[in-house]
Amino acid sequence: MSPRRAAALGAGGRTLPDHLIATAERMIAERGTAGLTVRAIAREAGVADGVLYNHFADKEELLAHALRAHAESVARPLGPLPEPGAGTVEENLRAYVAYGLALHDGMLPALTGLVGNPAVLARFAALTGGGGTWNERLASYLRGERDLGRLAPDARVEAAASLIVGACHEPVLSLLFRGQGLADRVSPELVDDLVATVLHGIAPR
Repeated sequence: MSPRRAAALGAGGRTLPDHLIATAERMIAERGTAGLTVRAIAREAGVADGVLYNHFADKEELLAHALRAHAESVARPLGPLPEPGAGTVEENLRAYVAYGLALHDGMLPALTGLVGNPAVLARFAALTGGGGTWNERLASYLRGERDLGRLAPDARVEAAASLIVGACHEPVLSLLFRGQGLADRVSPELVDDLVATVLHGIAPR
């Protein structure tokens, strides 16, 4: 191992691919993905530019792995999501909304920089796999509550999930598209209002 590579890895004992992924993930967390180049990642990692291609097919593969690491970092402190039948539906939906807001706040700034690079997004989606995303878990949770009789038997749970997902996108995307940076935190009152609207609707009772 060259002195430069040894210095880049430090004393942590991780492999060079892991070091490159961690470096790219840190850069994504700090500055997003827009304009993130192989040269910039290599310099930050303390290695020669060509080293990346010894371990990854291309920049897109490295960025996909870094995005997955970033998603895991964002989700790690958020805690587990409720399962059907636990607590009350209202409490559980508040937990799902709070989780979704935090997840979107942490992930959307990175993902919006890749709108013009669908190859990275496709590889990221392949790495994350199916059945485990927050969106899918939310819809599955609502179906479970409907099956348990804690929601109306004809409840349109996919539509309800779409409403919640859209509400979690909006605070971040509306500001990003105006170039105003990260969203302000959504108040607990607005979370309560969203949950009440999803559960009870807006028509006269």
